[in-house]
Amino acid sequence: MKITSFAVVLVLILLFIFVRNHIDLEDNRTNMLLQTRYNRAIDTATQDAAQALITNVSQPLESQYQSAKNVRINKEQAADTFFQTMYMNFNVTHDPTGQYVLNSYIPALVVIGYDGYYMYQFEEYRNARGETQFRHVWSPKKPYVYKDQYDNTYSFTLDDYVTIQRKADEQWMKGFRGEIAGQAGVPLLKDTSAFDAARRTTIVNAIQNDLERSINQYNVTSKRYGTSYTFTVPYISQEDWNNTINDAGVLAFVQGIPLGSQYYNNYALGGARIIKRNIYNAITADSHHYYYPVGSCTSKYPTEEVFTSPKEAAQNGYRPLNCTIGYPN
Repeated sequence: MKITSFAVVLVLILLFIFVRNHIDLEDNRTNMLLQTRYNRAIDTATQDAAQALITNVSQPLESQYQSAKNVRINKEQAADTFFQTMYMNFNVTHDPTGQYVLNSYIPALVVIGYDGYYMYQFEEYRNARGETQFRHVWSPKKPYVYKDQYDNTYSFTLDDYVTIQRKADEQWMKGFRGEIAGQAGVPLLKDTSAFDAARRTTIVNAIQNDLERSINQYNVTSKRYGTSYTFTVPYISQEDWNNTINDAGVLAFVQGIPLGSQYYNNYALGGARIIKRNIYNAITADSHHYYYPVGSCTSKYPTEEVFTSPKEAAQNGYRPLNCTIGYPN
Protein backbone atom coordinates (compact mmCIF):
# COMPACT_ATOMS: atom_id res chain seq x y z
CA MET A 1 0.00 0.00 0.00
CA LYS A 2 1.33 3.40 -0.94
CA ILE A 3 2.15 5.78 1.83
CA THR A 4 -0.51 8.19 0.58
CA SER A 5 -3.22 5.50 0.66
CA PHE A 6 -2.16 4.49 4.16
CA ALA A 7 -2.33 8.11 5.26
CA VAL A 8 -5.83 8.50 3.82
CA VAL A 9 -7.03 5.36 5.62
CA LEU A 10 -5.43 6.56 8.87
CA VAL A 11 -7.07 9.96 8.53
CA LEU A 12 -10.46 8.33 7.90
CA ILE A 13 -10.06 6.10 10.97
CA LEU A 14 -9.04 9.02 13.15
CA LEU A 15 -11.89 11.10 11.75
CA PHE A 16 -14.36 8.30 12.56
CA ILE A 17 -13.01 8.05 16.12
CA PHE A 18 -13.16 11.83 16.54
CA VAL A 19 -16.75 12.05 15.26
CA ARG A 20 -17.81 9.07 17.40
CA ASN A 21 -16.25 10.59 20.52
CA HIS A 22 -17.85 13.95 19.75
CA ILE A 23 -21.27 12.31 19.40
CA ASP A 24 -20.75 10.40 22.65
CA LEU A 25 -19.74 13.58 24.44
CA GLU A 26 -22.80 15.41 23.15
CA ASP A 27 -25.03 12.51 24.14
CA ASN A 28 -23.51 12.43 27.62
CA ARG A 29 -23.93 16.18 27.95
CA THR A 30 -27.57 15.96 26.84
CA ASN A 31 -28.19 13.06 29.22
CA MET A 32 -26.60 14.95 32.11
CA LEU A 33 -28.83 17.95 31.45
CA LEU A 34 -31.92 15.74 31.21
CA GLN A 35 -31.00 13.87 34.38
CA THR A 36 -30.56 17.16 36.25
CA ARG A 37 -33.94 18.32 34.96
CA TYR A 38 -35.61 15.07 35.98
CA ASN A 39 -33.98 15.17 39.42
CA ARG A 40 -35.27 18.67 39.97
CA ALA A 41 -38.73 17.69 38.76
CA ILE A 42 -39.13 14.71 41.08
CA ASP A 43 -37.59 16.54 44.05
CA THR A 44 -39.94 19.50 43.58
CA ALA A 45 -42.99 17.26 43.12
CA THR A 46 -42.15 15.24 46.24
CA GLN A 47 -41.58 18.31 48.38
CA ASP A 48 -44.86 19.80 47.16
CA ALA A 49 -46.62 16.53 47.96
CA ALA A 50 -45.12 16.46 51.46
CA GLN A 51 -46.40 19.97 52.16
CA ALA A 52 -49.83 19.07 50.79
CA LEU A 53 -49.83 16.03 53.06
CA ILE A 54 -50.64 18.21 56.06
CA THR A 55 -52.76 20.79 54.22
CA ASN A 56 -56.44 21.38 55.01
CA VAL A 57 -56.49 19.17 58.08
CA SER A 58 -57.10 20.27 61.66
CA GLN A 59 -53.90 19.33 63.49
CA PRO A 60 -55.13 20.18 67.02
CA LEU A 61 -57.55 17.26 66.77
CA GLU A 62 -54.54 14.93 66.80
CA SER A 63 -52.88 16.26 69.95
CA GLN A 64 -54.15 13.46 72.16
CA TYR A 65 -50.71 11.79 72.35
CA GLN A 66 -48.80 15.02 72.99
CA SER A 67 -46.53 14.24 70.04
CA ALA A 68 -45.49 16.70 67.35
CA LYS A 69 -45.10 13.78 64.94
CA ASN A 70 -48.68 12.62 65.34
CA VAL A 71 -50.20 14.76 62.61
CA ARG A 72 -53.25 14.17 60.49
CA ILE A 73 -52.39 13.53 56.85
CA ASN A 74 -54.24 14.01 53.58
CA LYS A 75 -52.78 11.32 51.34
CA GLU A 76 -55.14 12.06 48.43
CA GLN A 77 -54.13 15.71 48.39
CA ALA A 78 -50.46 14.71 48.54
CA ALA A 79 -50.76 12.34 45.56
CA ASP A 80 -52.76 14.84 43.50
CA THR A 81 -50.17 17.54 44.19
CA PHE A 82 -47.29 15.23 43.29
CA PHE A 83 -48.75 14.33 39.91
CA GLN A 84 -49.85 17.87 39.08
CA THR A 85 -46.33 19.17 39.75
CA MET A 86 -44.85 16.36 37.65
CA TYR A 87 -47.26 17.12 34.80
CA MET A 88 -46.27 20.78 34.91
CA ASN A 89 -42.53 20.04 34.96
CA PHE A 90 -42.85 17.61 32.03
CA ASN A 91 -45.16 19.95 30.07
CA VAL A 92 -48.11 17.54 29.92
CA THR A 93 -50.57 19.50 32.09
CA HIS A 94 -53.12 19.60 29.26
CA ASP A 95 -52.06 16.37 27.55
CA PRO A 96 -53.97 13.30 28.83
CA THR A 97 -51.90 10.94 26.68
CA GLY A 98 -48.65 12.41 27.97
CA GLN A 99 -49.95 12.14 31.53
CA TYR A 100 -50.78 8.47 31.03
CA VAL A 101 -47.26 7.80 29.72
CA LEU A 102 -45.67 9.73 32.60
CA ASN A 103 -47.80 7.84 35.13
CA SER A 104 -46.42 4.56 33.79
CA TYR A 105 -42.94 5.66 34.87
CA ILE A 106 -44.07 6.05 38.49
CA PRO A 107 -44.54 2.53 39.87
CA ALA A 108 -45.24 3.58 43.45
CA LEU A 109 -45.65 6.38 45.97
CA VAL A 110 -45.36 5.71 49.69
CA VAL A 111 -47.12 8.00 52.16
CA ILE A 112 -45.59 7.57 55.60
CA GLY A 113 -47.91 8.31 58.50
CA TYR A 114 -47.47 8.39 62.26
CA ASP A 115 -48.65 4.85 63.00
CA GLY A 116 -48.74 3.31 59.52
CA TYR A 117 -48.11 3.87 55.83
CA TYR A 118 -50.01 3.74 52.53
CA MET A 119 -48.89 2.52 49.12
CA TYR A 120 -50.17 4.31 46.01
CA GLN A 121 -49.46 1.59 43.47
CA PHE A 122 -50.56 0.26 40.10
CA GLU A 123 -53.28 -2.36 40.22
CA GLU A 124 -55.84 -3.77 37.82
CA TYR A 125 -59.45 -3.11 38.71
CA ARG A 126 -62.86 -3.03 37.05
CA ASN A 127 -64.54 0.34 36.64
CA ALA A 128 -68.28 1.05 36.78
CA ARG A 129 -68.67 -0.12 33.16
CA GLY A 130 -67.02 -3.45 33.93
CA GLU A 131 -63.87 -2.56 32.00
CA THR A 132 -60.44 -3.60 33.29
CA GLN A 133 -58.12 -0.67 33.95
CA PHE A 134 -54.53 -0.41 35.14
CA ARG A 135 -53.94 2.61 37.34
CA HIS A 136 -52.71 3.84 40.71
CA VAL A 137 -54.90 2.89 43.65
CA TRP A 138 -54.46 3.23 47.40
CA SER A 139 -53.63 0.31 49.64
CA PRO A 140 -55.24 0.03 53.08
CA LYS A 141 -53.29 1.56 55.95
CA LYS A 142 -50.46 -0.76 56.98
CA PRO A 143 -49.27 -0.57 60.60
CA TYR A 144 -45.66 -0.95 61.79
CA VAL A 145 -46.08 -4.33 63.50
CA TYR A 146 -43.35 -6.30 65.28
CA LYS A 147 -43.30 -9.52 67.33
CA ASP A 148 -40.47 -10.22 69.79
CA GLN A 149 -38.97 -13.53 70.88
CA TYR A 150 -41.61 -13.84 73.62
CA ASP A 151 -44.44 -13.45 71.09
CA ASN A 152 -45.38 -10.03 72.43
CA THR A 153 -46.84 -7.93 69.61
CA TYR A 154 -45.93 -4.27 69.12
CA SER A 155 -47.48 -1.57 66.97
CA PHE A 156 -44.81 1.12 66.56
CA THR A 157 -45.06 4.78 65.59
CA LEU A 158 -42.64 7.43 64.32
CA ASP A 159 -41.68 8.16 67.93
CA ASP A 160 -41.65 6.01 71.07
CA TYR A 161 -45.43 5.80 71.52
CA VAL A 162 -46.28 2.12 71.24
CA THR A 163 -49.22 -0.28 71.55
CA ILE A 164 -48.42 -3.72 72.98
CA GLN A 165 -50.26 -6.98 73.35
CA ARG A 166 -48.57 -9.15 75.96
CA LYS A 167 -48.56 -12.81 75.06
CA ALA A 168 -48.64 -13.95 78.71
CA ASP A 169 -52.11 -12.58 79.50
CA GLU A 170 -53.27 -11.15 76.11
CA GLN A 171 -53.51 -7.73 77.77
CA TRP A 172 -53.27 -4.61 75.64
CA MET A 173 -51.24 -1.60 76.80
CA LYS A 174 -50.36 1.65 75.06
CA GLY A 175 -48.40 4.78 75.83
CA PHE A 176 -44.93 6.25 75.51
CA ARG A 177 -42.20 3.71 76.12
CA GLY A 178 -40.86 5.45 79.22
CA GLU A 179 -44.31 5.77 80.77
CA ILE A 180 -45.38 2.13 80.47
CA ALA A 181 -42.02 0.31 80.69
CA GLY A 182 -42.37 -0.39 84.41
CA GLN A 183 -45.93 -1.68 84.46
CA ALA A 184 -45.74 -3.58 81.16
CA GLY A 185 -42.96 -5.89 82.30
CA VAL A 186 -41.69 -6.29 78.74
CA PRO A 187 -37.87 -6.44 78.37
CA LEU A 188 -37.75 -4.48 75.11
CA LEU A 189 -39.36 -1.42 76.70
CA LYS A 190 -36.65 -1.20 79.35
CA ASP A 191 -33.83 -0.89 76.81
CA THR A 192 -34.06 2.43 74.99
CA SER A 193 -31.47 1.57 72.33
CA ALA A 194 -32.93 -1.87 71.59
CA PHE A 195 -36.44 -0.43 71.41
CA ASP A 196 -35.41 2.29 68.94
CA ALA A 197 -33.44 -0.19 66.82
CA ALA A 198 -36.41 -2.59 66.68
CA ARG A 199 -38.78 0.27 65.84
CA ARG A 200 -36.65 1.64 63.00
CA THR A 201 -35.88 -1.79 61.55
CA THR A 202 -39.56 -2.74 61.64
CA ILE A 203 -40.66 0.39 59.79
CA VAL A 204 -37.91 0.22 57.16
CA ASN A 205 -38.38 -3.51 56.52
CA ALA A 206 -42.15 -3.20 56.25
CA ILE A 207 -41.93 -0.42 53.64
CA GLN A 208 -39.04 -2.00 51.73
CA ASN A 209 -40.64 -5.44 51.54
CA ASP A 210 -43.93 -3.94 50.42
CA LEU A 211 -42.15 -1.92 47.74
CA GLU A 212 -40.46 -5.02 46.37
CA ARG A 213 -43.76 -6.87 46.25
CA SER A 214 -45.55 -3.95 44.63
CA ILE A 215 -42.89 -3.33 41.97
CA ASN A 216 -42.56 -7.03 41.17
CA GLN A 217 -46.30 -7.21 40.66
CA TYR A 218 -46.16 -4.08 38.51
CA ASN A 219 -43.55 -5.75 36.28
CA VAL A 220 -45.78 -8.79 35.78
CA THR A 221 -48.89 -6.76 34.96
CA SER A 222 -47.24 -3.98 32.94
CA LYS A 223 -45.78 -6.49 30.46
CA ARG A 224 -49.33 -7.15 29.27
CA TYR A 225 -49.68 -3.44 28.55
CA GLY A 226 -46.56 -3.28 26.41
CA THR A 227 -43.97 -2.09 28.96
CA SER A 228 -40.53 -3.54 28.24
CA TYR A 229 -38.59 -1.90 31.07
CA THR A 230 -38.05 -3.99 34.23
CA PHE A 231 -38.64 -1.90 37.35
CA THR A 232 -36.57 -2.50 40.48
CA VAL A 233 -36.40 -1.08 44.00
CA PRO A 234 -33.42 1.31 43.94
CA TYR A 235 -30.78 1.28 46.65
CA ILE A 236 -31.76 3.70 49.40
CA SER A 237 -28.99 4.83 51.74
CA GLN A 238 -29.31 4.32 55.48
CA GLU A 239 -29.25 8.09 55.94
CA ASP A 240 -32.25 8.49 53.64
CA TRP A 241 -34.09 5.69 55.42
CA ASN A 242 -33.44 7.42 58.75
CA ASN A 243 -34.81 10.67 57.32
CA THR A 244 -37.75 8.80 55.84
CA ILE A 245 -38.95 7.48 59.19
CA ASN A 246 -38.28 10.59 61.26
CA ASP A 247 -41.52 12.32 60.31
CA ALA A 248 -44.62 11.90 58.19
CA GLY A 249 -43.67 12.26 54.55
CA VAL A 250 -43.75 11.04 50.95
CA LEU A 251 -41.36 8.64 49.20
CA ALA A 252 -41.63 8.71 45.38
CA PHE A 253 -40.12 6.46 42.72
CA VAL A 254 -39.63 7.36 39.05
CA GLN A 255 -38.13 4.77 36.71
CA GLY A 256 -37.85 3.81 33.07
CA ILE A 257 -37.85 7.24 31.39
CA PRO A 258 -35.61 6.91 28.29
CA LEU A 259 -32.30 8.68 28.79
CA GLY A 260 -30.24 8.19 25.63
CA SER A 261 -29.19 4.55 25.58
CA GLN A 262 -30.04 4.22 29.29
CA TYR A 263 -33.03 4.78 31.56
CA TYR A 264 -33.71 7.24 34.33
CA ASN A 265 -34.08 5.58 37.75
CA ASN A 266 -34.38 7.64 40.92
CA TYR A 267 -36.36 8.29 44.09
CA ALA A 268 -37.06 11.32 46.25
CA LEU A 269 -38.11 11.92 49.83
CA GLY A 270 -40.21 14.79 51.12
CA GLY A 271 -40.75 15.33 54.84
CA ALA A 272 -43.83 17.05 56.26
CA ARG A 273 -42.48 18.12 59.63
CA ILE A 274 -44.61 20.74 61.38
CA ILE A 275 -42.63 23.34 63.25
CA LYS A 276 -44.80 24.94 65.89
CA ARG A 277 -44.18 28.66 66.12
CA ASN A 278 -44.50 30.62 69.30
CA ILE A 279 -47.38 33.03 69.46
CA TYR A 280 -46.84 36.51 70.89
CA ASN A 281 -49.66 38.62 72.31
CA ALA A 282 -49.39 42.37 72.00
CA ILE A 283 -50.92 44.67 74.63
CA THR A 284 -50.93 48.32 75.69
CA ALA A 285 -50.30 48.96 79.38
CA ASP A 286 -50.14 52.49 80.79
CA SER A 287 -49.69 53.90 77.29
CA HIS A 288 -46.76 51.57 76.58
CA HIS A 289 -46.83 48.84 73.94
CA TYR A 290 -45.56 45.37 74.90
CA TYR A 291 -45.47 41.84 73.54
CA TYR A 292 -44.93 38.54 75.35
CA PRO A 293 -44.98 34.81 74.48
CA VAL A 294 -48.36 33.21 75.10
CA GLY A 295 -48.24 31.23 78.32
CA SER A 296 -45.32 33.12 79.84
CA CYS A 297 -47.30 35.98 81.41
CA THR A 298 -50.71 36.57 82.92
CA SER A 299 -51.99 39.84 81.57
CA LYS A 300 -54.92 41.91 82.86
CA TYR A 301 -54.83 43.89 79.62
CA PRO A 302 -56.69 42.79 76.49
CA THR A 303 -54.71 41.44 73.55
CA GLU A 304 -54.60 43.96 70.74
CA GLU A 305 -52.62 42.01 68.14
CA VAL A 306 -51.03 38.59 67.72
CA PHE A 307 -47.60 37.99 66.15
CA THR A 308 -45.54 34.90 65.31
CA SER A 309 -42.08 36.36 66.04
CA PRO A 310 -40.47 39.04 68.25
CA LYS A 311 -39.16 40.74 65.11
CA GLU A 312 -42.67 41.10 63.71
CA ALA A 313 -43.92 42.53 67.01
CA ALA A 314 -41.01 44.99 67.23
CA GLN A 315 -41.61 46.15 63.67
CA ASN A 316 -45.13 47.09 64.72
CA GLY A 317 -43.98 49.23 67.63
CA TYR A 318 -44.06 46.74 70.53
CA ARG A 319 -41.24 45.98 72.95
CA PRO A 320 -40.69 42.82 75.03
CA LEU A 321 -42.42 42.53 78.39
CA ASN A 322 -40.35 41.16 81.26
CA CYS A 323 -42.88 38.97 83.01
CA THR A 324 -40.74 38.75 86.14
CA ILE A 325 -40.54 42.50 86.64
CA GLY A 326 -44.05 43.21 85.44
CA TYR A 327 -45.32 46.42 83.96
CA PRO A 328 -43.19 49.58 84.41
CA ASN A 329 -44.79 52.51 86.20
